[in-house]
Amino acid sequence: MTLSERERAKLAHDLVASLDGIAEISVSEAWDDEICRRINNLESGKTKSLEVSEAIERARARIRN
Repeated sequence: MTLSERERAKLAHDLVASLDGIAEISVSEAWDDEICRRINNLESGKTKSLEVSEAIERARARIRN
């Protein structure tokens, strides 16, 4: 290669950083889809909401068991 070790390291760093950006976008899009799905399920009655205290109680019970 004609690039110096320092230049290759910078190039490698930049390439990995560009992949991180793609992964972050994919994760963000996946969360957006999940949020929309959950809202739709709540609005259509497929899912029921819980009071915060009930959700915490259930979570603690699962941890204990």
